[in-house]
Amino acid sequence: MLRHTKPQVKSGTCYGQTDLDVADSFEQEAEQVLANLPDIAAIVSSPLKRCRLLADHIAAHAGLKIRLDPRLTELNFGRWENLAWNKVPRAELDQWASDFYAARPHGGESVGDLKSRVDTALSDIRATQTPTVIVTHAGVIRAALAQGREPHHFQTEIDFGEIIRLPDIAKERA
Repeated sequence: MLRHTKPQVKSGTCYGQTDLDVADSFEQEAEQVLANLPDIAAIVSSPLKRCRLLADHIAAHAGLKIRLDPRLTELNFGRWENLAWNKVPRAELDQWASDFYAARPHGGESVGDLKSRVDTALSDIRATQTPTVIVTHAGVIRAALAQGREPHHFQTEIDFGEIIRLPDIAKERA
């Protein structure tokens, strides 16, 4: 799994399914990704622009086509989308914290909804038995790695442009 490069957004903004453009540093970041990418035979991407542009860049260099999969889109934060995190109502954040996996205080998706669709998408991708890069978002990668329903199961730090190899993770956690 590969997290998209830096998006063009003000730091501290909640931007789950908001379709942001990439930052001015895209070309340099994308070249760094290419330098670290293992051999692949397929590319699957979130349809959001910040992922799709990176997937297109990889595809052009690898001679592959990309398949867009909306199940790999970031969490839908509903009315929190494009709000500064410090502007999100405290009561709503508290509600989310009290039932992290199932709450939807923003009117969007729950973390459980995200986990379910990500697990289904990964199952379908794994069934192809093809070395695949999945260009996606930090929340999607966290959901793929999560081994439980508590907030600490979803707290993995993932840098922009970072590659997470799921088989390696599985071996480390076994």
